[in-house]
Amino acid sequence: MIPVTSFAGKTVAVFGLGGSGLASCHALKAGGAEVIAADDNAENVAKAAQAGFITADLRNVSWANFAALVLAPGVPLTHPVPHWSVLKAREAGVEVIGDIELFCRERRRHAPNAPFVAITGTNGKSTTTALIAHLTKVAGYDTQMGGNIGTAILSLEPPRMGRVHVIEMSSYQIDLTPSLDPSVGILLNVSEDHIDRHGTIEHYAAVKERLVAGVQADGTSIVGVDDGYCRDIADRLDRAGKNVVRISVRNPLASGIHVEHGTIVRTSGGARSEVAKLGGIGSLRGQHNAQNAACAAAAALAMGISLDVLQNGLRSFPGLAHRMEQVGRRGNVLFVNDSKGTNADATAHALSSFSDIFWIAGGKAKAGGITSLTGYFPRIRKAYLIGEAAQEFSGTLGSVPHEISQTLDVAVEHAARDAEASGLTDAVVLLSPACASFDQYRNFEIRGTKFRELVQALPGVKPVV
Repeated sequence: MIPVTSFAGKTVAVFGLGGSGLASCHALKAGGAEVIAADDNAENVAKAAQAGFITADLRNVSWANFAALVLAPGVPLTHPVPHWSVLKAREAGVEVIGDIELFCRERRRHAPNAPFVAITGTNGKSTTTALIAHLTKVAGYDTQMGGNIGTAILSLEPPRMGRVHVIEMSSYQIDLTPSLDPSVGILLNVSEDHIDRHGTIEHYAAVKERLVAGVQADGTSIVGVDDGYCRDIADRLDRAGKNVVRISVRNPLASGIHVEHGTIVRTSGGARSEVAKLGGIGSLRGQHNAQNAACAAAAALAMGISLDVLQNGLRSFPGLAHRMEQVGRRGNVLFVNDSKGTNADATAHALSSFSDIFWIAGGKAKAGGITSLTGYFPRIRKAYLIGEAAQEFSGTLGSVPHEISQTLDVAVEHAARDAEASGLTDAVVLLSPACASFDQYRNFEIRGTKFRELVQALPGVKPVV
């Protein structure tokens, strides 16, 4: 845990008592603050009370003595309307911040030069975060990974030299971190997302920009420039005097890092050098993962990690569970768990990564279904449709061979049988549902775990080495 000493002797309101909110309560108390905990959910309030915290309905207390409101990232700050607790704080002139802001203040007080890598982007941030954490561990750092990827930042060990914090940040978390100042900041990409919470794509992009704009004076801002929003952001950072490293997987760069023919290449002042090779690394397959790897490589180089260590780290990266996870192989058939592919855009990344696919799809359909995936249909040898979306997807697939399997266990059995019988040298049984899991499973993790268990129970399936 990271004790938050910057509010010692003061009273702090904490609203939103899920994982990060409760961790904030513990960290503030450990640092000497008095905490008043609140939530709209009575069960969360009860858990906080059981943990020994004072709880209250913040609508019925005086805000005169509050030094800050620590808000959970899931609580609306601006759109569609500010949460009532935010309005109360503004009326009282109380600052509204999040748990990562508390971390930043502690780092500045106690270890301002301790390495801190912050990652954001519409897509790919979890994989990039996990990959950077893996690379820093391979390089010998005491690595603390958390934030949006799972572990609340204040539950990690405190900043110090030799210890690196690798933190995934959502736009909601950035919005609550006004003094965000990583030593390395990464913005992967920007595309339309979370507009309900930011109002416009322009505001959403502006929030993302804050992460790389706030990088310390001697730090590095890493920006993927394969979309227009990020190209403009990189240009603004340049004009502001930041050390900017541009990343592209679509075009060569005169200065920066790009990927060509499976090789990460660095260019500067007309000089060109190879950084690392991605060929044959199954956990980093596909153009989207090439971008993740290039950004992670740029972060590693900014931290002084050697090329040999970087290459070894890329090769040994196991990937994230449920995200293009290779869960087994039987003969020429590879089984891939991409249960995190809960919409068509995410599934497009998976379909673009293979050529001979026995595709398991379906669940609770999202707006638009799979109509945007028609360009990938020639890659599909057969589809196996499950859940509520089966009939809708069947209509969209049209002449693409498919069956309505209804359940995941039937789909796995039939897809494995057909893939093996196909005689194809690189057949892939791919679970990438393009749907939410809620019709048959509580979340995508449970769905992906079930797929992994079903595959590994098939006769002759071996782990992917």
